[in-house]
Amino acid sequence: MSSAGAAAPRTPWWHNLYGGLQKMGRSLQLPVAVLPAAGLLNGLGQDDVFGKDGLGWDNVARVFAAAGGALLDSSLGLPLLFCVGVAIGMAKKADGSTALAAVVGFLVYYKVLHAFPVACKAPTVLVGDQCVDFSSARAAAATYQNPGVLGGILIGLASAWLWVRFHRTRLVDWLGFFNGRRLVPMITALVGLALACLALWVWPPVGDALTSFSRWLSDLGAVGSGIFGLGNRALLLIGMHQLLNTFVWFQFGDFVKPDGSTVHGDIPRFLAGDPTAGQFTSGFFPIMMFALPAAAMAIAHSAKPHRRKEIYGLMTSMALTSFVTGVTEPIEYSFAYIAPALYAVHAVLTGVSMAVTWGLGVHDGFSFSAGLIDYVINWGLATRPWLIIPIGLCFALAYYALFRSIIVRFDLKTLGREDESEVEDVTKD
Repeated sequence: MSSAGAAAPRTPWWHNLYGGLQKMGRSLQLPVAVLPAAGLLNGLGQDDVFGKDGLGWDNVARVFAAAGGALLDSSLGLPLLFCVGVAIGMAKKADGSTALAAVVGFLVYYKVLHAFPVACKAPTVLVGDQCVDFSSARAAAATYQNPGVLGGILIGLASAWLWVRFHRTRLVDWLGFFNGRRLVPMITALVGLALACLALWVWPPVGDALTSFSRWLSDLGAVGSGIFGLGNRALLLIGMHQLLNTFVWFQFGDFVKPDGSTVHGDIPRFLAGDPTAGQFTSGFFPIMMFALPAAAMAIAHSAKPHRRKEIYGLMTSMALTSFVTGVTEPIEYSFAYIAPALYAVHAVLTGVSMAVTWGLGVHDGFSFSAGLIDYVINWGLATRPWLIIPIGLCFALAYYALFRSIIVRFDLKTLGREDESEVEDVTKD
């Protein structure tokens, strides 16, 4: 027998961990939402727009390129964006002081890391913040331990936890000025210092391991792209695909820009003009612009006749959102949990699209997602972007045929095919 005063059962630790990872995945969407601005500014700064090969307004192009580059800077700009975004997303009832604490912690962390440059490779020697080759009178910027966006995410998590833990803390009267929210940035600065010291020691082997994994995927070529695409869609089901994306998209790989600065990550490298970038982004365009809209139409066509008009209206809206912006979650979540077989087909075919696109030499990327907006803006940076259209049309036909046949053959209860009793219950609710 149970008593009224019995304690409620404790939630298993893995449920809390899963919930926390899901929340962090959602928090990562906030800084990602800033990237379209960075992509647009960067695109306007290209030579074929306002630059020498376009309108010839070199100074205007330089302004746009510098503005976009500030947000895409893989050493400072991007990590800081992720730091603040995660801090705001993870802290309960966060306010401006949460973001301030995150900025304070990150700046301390960043400057401590940059106080210890990595030893220069012979024959260069370290002079100030440059590696100088006296025999040729050439110099290059020194490098530093760079956890990049992962470091920013870590500082953001620490800032959120510290804010939740200490924003209501009251000190003794003579220190009352530093009560609550004013205390959090001070503590975060000390934590940022400690994390920087830890990163100087821990990051080299961790970074090498992550780089080795990413290089393994990269060296597999089209197969590696396919594995990434499959994993990305599989993790979307539990809201954790951004955890896979972060290192590969924003940190893996190096590209030295004409001005001598170095950018990291598949997306920043592509937007900076690296012709070898786009391996882990190109294959999403056929899926998001063509295949998933076709799947949406297959679901609508499979609806019961008396509900078809209603479902067509809903799915058309979702299809346009996917095609124009690359936001696919409304379509994917419409069938992922009620028809897992369809989602399994979708995940596998996304991997196939990634492999086919890369195998055919298509190099394309995005600042936000693989929709029409990014496709048009980044046309000048891409390699063979026109191939995305025929590839996408082929995948659209495959998606429509497979979704339609599987839904009808196995009588899956996709939108518009639910039992009448379920529709009535939903309408009442």
